[in-house]
Amino acid sequence: MSHYEERLERDLADLKDQVLAVGAEVEEALRCAERVVIHGDRALASRTILGDNRINRDIREVDARCHSFVARHLPSAGHLRFVSSVLRIDLELERIGDYAATICREALQLEQPPPQPLLSDFEVMSAHGRNLLHGALEAFSAGSADLARGTLGSAKPQRAMVRKLFADLVREGERRSRPLKELFALLIVLHRLERVADQAKNICEETIFAATGETKPPKAYRILFVDRKNDRASQLAEALARKYYPKSGIYLSAGWEPADRLAPDLPEFVERSGLDFAGTRPKSVAQLPIELVELDLIVSLDGDPRPGLGEIPFRTVVLEWDKGGSQAPLDELARHIAAELRNLIELLRGEHAE
Repeated sequence: MSHYEERLERDLADLKDQVLAVGAEVEEALRCAERVVIHGDRALASRTILGDNRINRDIREVDARCHSFVARHLPSAGHLRFVSSVLRIDLELERIGDYAATICREALQLEQPPPQPLLSDFEVMSAHGRNLLHGALEAFSAGSADLARGTLGSAKPQRAMVRKLFADLVREGERRSRPLKELFALLIVLHRLERVADQAKNICEETIFAATGETKPPKAYRILFVDRKNDRASQLAEALARKYYPKSGIYLSAGWEPADRLAPDLPEFVERSGLDFAGTRPKSVAQLPIELVELDLIVSLDGDPRPGLGEIPFRTVVLEWDKGGSQAPLDELARHIAAELRNLIELLRGEHAE
C-alpha cells in the first residue's frame, strides 16, 4: 500500500471513529432523557439540555473533516459515497440530540412522572428507539448493509407502539387526570420518540448506500378506493391504478355498505379494457387484508367517507373524487378517474411514476 493510500485509509478510519463517538454521546443523551421522564430528575435534565451544545460542536467538527477529506483526497466511488453518507448521518445524529434535549425540556413541565400505563409504554418505546439507534451505529461501524437491513426489519413494531401510546394519552385526557399542559408535554415526548426511530432508520439507509451504492427505493403508497357499495366506481379505480401505476402503490377497494354483487356493466367493461381486475364481488372495509391505520391514502368516490368509515387514522390522508359522476357511463367514469389518478400519482411519485 502506498503512502497516499495509507493516509487515505487512516483519514477514513478517523472520520468513522469520530462519527461513532458522536453517536455514543447521542445514545447517552437519550438514556438520560428517559431517566428524566421516569424519575423527574431536574438536574439531569439541565445537564442533558446543556450537553446538546457539545454534541452540536462535535458534529460541526465532523462536517469540517468531511469537507477537508474531500479537498485533500478528491474521493470517488465508494469513498465518496462514504463521505456523503457521513454528512447525512451527522444531520440525523444532530436531530436525535435535539430530540433528547426537547424530551428533557418537556419532562420539566411534569409535576410527577407519567401514570401507568403511559410510563410502561414510554419505557418500551424509548428502549425501542435506543436499540434501533445502537443497531444502526453498529451497522455503520461494520460497514455492513446486512446489519443495516436487519435493524430496519426490527423497526416494524414502531407504528403499533405509537398508536397504543397515543390512545393511552387520549384516555388520560378524557379522564382529566392531569393538567392539559402536561398532556401536551407527553404528546411532544411521544412525537420525539417516534422521530428517534425514524432517524435511526435513515442512518441504516445511509449505511446501505455507503456499502453498496443502493439508494432507498421510491415508496409504494397504500391506497384504498372507497364508496358506499364497492360495486362500480371504487372497483374501477382500483383496476385502473393496478394497470397504469403497478409499481407506485398497493391498491385496494371496499365499501362501507357493500352490495351483494358487482354492477352488471362492470365485468364486461373491465375485460374489454384489459384492466387488472382483482375484485370478484363487493367487499366491506372489515374484509380488507390490512387495517385503516396502515393506509397512506383513502380516496372516496362517494362523498365524505367518514360517516361510513368512522374515525380516520391520524396519518391517513382522505381525498374525495366524487363529482356526481359515479353513475355515469363507464367510459366517461374511467376517463374521469384516470385523470384524477394521474394527478395523484404524479404528485406522490413525480412525472415518471410507474
